[in-house]
Amino acid sequence: MKDKLDAYIKKNLEGTIFVGFKKARYEVDRACCTSYAKLTDLEEDHIQFNSHNIDDFIKETKDNNKFQKLLFSHIDKKNLKDSDVYNKVHIDRRLFSKIRNENYHPSKETIILLGLALELKENEIDELLQSASYSLPKNNVYDLIIRFCFIEKIYEITKVNELLDEYKCKLLA
Repeated sequence: MKDKLDAYIKKNLEGTIFVGFKKARYEVDRACCTSYAKLTDLEEDHIQFNSHNIDDFIKETKDNNKFQKLLFSHIDKKNLKDSDVYNKVHIDRRLFSKIRNENYHPSKETIILLGLALELKENEIDELLQSASYSLPKNNVYDLIIRFCFIEKIYEITKVNELLDEYKCKLLA
């Protein structure tokens, strides 16, 4: 399995350029240099800003509980009880209760754990993560290992953690 994971990581990181934070910050700062007077002129001359349109756009577009709807539809499709899900991946009952609340925003790790408990496919975990504004990008080893586990249907936390540990990545709780 490790050889297969090594090949997957190497394939996905091939050609990736890693830029340090300070250099990236410098590039952004340099690209954004302008005087306040120029910015003010630009604002007055070229930007038609209408806060009413933005408010309408946000109200129409934002779906506050998309994550919860998607999560509980997966649970219902698989005919599972909530306790089956949170016990499988050792999520505290109180945390799961918070997840039911529409105002709660779970961590990326919690969503990954829920995905493992539900034995989701790669596209399903991507959709679930995206519904909470997260992703599994293909530019770091941790996310590649997690993605690999969903592709290869490795859903047991101990096995996922073994793979993460081999690459000295943070383990799932």
